[in-house]
Amino acid sequence: MASDALAIWVVWLGIHEEMLKDKVRTMTYKNAMVNSPHIFRGKTVLDVGCGTGILSMFAVKAGAKHVVGIDMSNIIDQAQKIIEANGFKDTITLVKGKLEEAELPIQQFDIIVSEWMGYFLLYESMLDTVLLARDKYLAPGGKLFPDKATIYMAAIEDQEYKEEKINFWDNVYGFDYSCIKEVALREPLVDTVDMKAVEFDLQTVKKEDLSFTAPFRLQVSRDDYIHAFLAWFDINFSACHKPVGFSTGPHATYTHWKQTVFYTIDPISVVKGDLVEGVLSCAPNERNNRDLDIVIEYELNGEATGGTHGREAKDRIEYKMSVHPPYIVHPRLFASSLTLRLIGVDRA
Repeated sequence: MASDALAIWVVWLGIHEEMLKDKVRTMTYKNAMVNSPHIFRGKTVLDVGCGTGILSMFAVKAGAKHVVGIDMSNIIDQAQKIIEANGFKDTITLVKGKLEEAELPIQQFDIIVSEWMGYFLLYESMLDTVLLARDKYLAPGGKLFPDKATIYMAAIEDQEYKEEKINFWDNVYGFDYSCIKEVALREPLVDTVDMKAVEFDLQTVKKEDLSFTAPFRLQVSRDDYIHAFLAWFDINFSACHKPVGFSTGPHATYTHWKQTVFYTIDPISVVKGDLVEGVLSCAPNERNNRDLDIVIEYELNGEATGGTHGREAKDRIEYKMSVHPPYIVHPRLFASSLTLRLIGVDRA
């Protein structure tokens, strides 16, 4: 049992180390908070999923009167030591437990901070918990840090790594493992590539809005093949005097969220000017709401280029983001990009 506990602790330590070393993530939060003393000075702050307490300490540095951090994992025991070692034991109170069940020492907060994002923004994210905290504890006129999240998509050419990760199963040391190809195709892959969107306003979004269907329309930028769709997200702190944010996209500096790749079953032959139109759907899995069920429906439209001339492509592919670690790929090139908007989410 002791060895199991140690193994779990090592895993948790690795997770928090990776997040803390993600300078894009951590420095953006620091800049958004510490550079906003006019927002934090004299205020009460709730840190949802406080982890090692880094955001709680940023809040105090920004001038917060008192911060309550809550986390259900054992990392909070180390966070308490960190808080005390840095002289914040009188201004930061840590609570171990689930937000839904815990009794907090303060019943209303001026600001809620949280680093709740997961792969594809929503996979294993804590957004539903943040929304619960908002509805239960945020004072009228209170602020959320961050308060805007946007999902983007593009299409990519990725033959080299599709061969490596998918077609590998055709011949495994002389044996036919091709039955695994279907499973591999339907599990999104996550990693870094070398680019409007589904948009969430955290001040107004509801839990049911996290299940969405959004149409998309891609304009192909060159003659090529599409092997996969690529997704990433941007985060913004629009409450700041000067808006602050970061992107997890392929055009931006690396973050530990990387990007998510959804392979098509067959490559799509496209020429410059073609349109790829379709629908992206996302919903929590009915059996495990930490998992995501994602569906991409697409159809090639070559009207802009005088027809598809035998290049017809149409499909509906179901993907599942589960607790199992995603495979890793390194897509190379963009075929096109698209803009999605989630209707009815931003009701401000």
